[in-house]
Amino acid sequence: MHIGIGKRIHSLRKEKNMTLEELSKQSGVALATLSRMENGKMPGTLNSHQKICKALGASIGDLYQELEDEIKTVELVSEKKRTEHFVHAHNAKYELLVTKTMDKKIMPLMIKIASGGQTQEEKNSPGVEKFVYMLKGTLNVIVGNQPYTLNTGDSLYFDASLTHSFSNKAQSDMEAICIISPPAL
Repeated sequence: MHIGIGKRIHSLRKEKNMTLEELSKQSGVALATLSRMENGKMPGTLNSHQKICKALGASIGDLYQELEDEIKTVELVSEKKRTEHFVHAHNAKYELLVTKTMDKKIMPLMIKIASGGQTQEEKNSPGVEKFVYMLKGTLNVIVGNQPYTLNTGDSLYFDASLTHSFSNKAQSDMEAICIISPPAL
């Protein structure tokens, strides 16, 4: 990771048309230390980063931006790699659409319920929210004591700390995308 910081310091310094010696003098960070940082030999300290940023007229956010970009996640999960997650249900299944769900801020699922199928009643912890978007078929949802019927293209957003369940009373199978935030099993 510290290689990214060094590259970022170098690029910020070049944007200011500043030599390594000038940066050392203005920041109070030793020339040898700056050189090692820019060459990826050492990461430096938060204190040195703050001094360098001040000398460059940059924010800590400017310095760390590339590091943030490096650790941002992009994940492709093919249909064949989806893992099923059963919820003690009758003719209903959830498929996880991502891996390592507890490391994410949301948990996207595919809900598939065959005709006549239903999930068990659920109640998540306070602060958990669910969003359902219908891809095909009809879904009957009960949130609290309130029933809702969703058809293809409909969506429903609710506080998942309310007791809720899903069922399919239609003659055809249904599929929906469900997003839970934060992830909850």
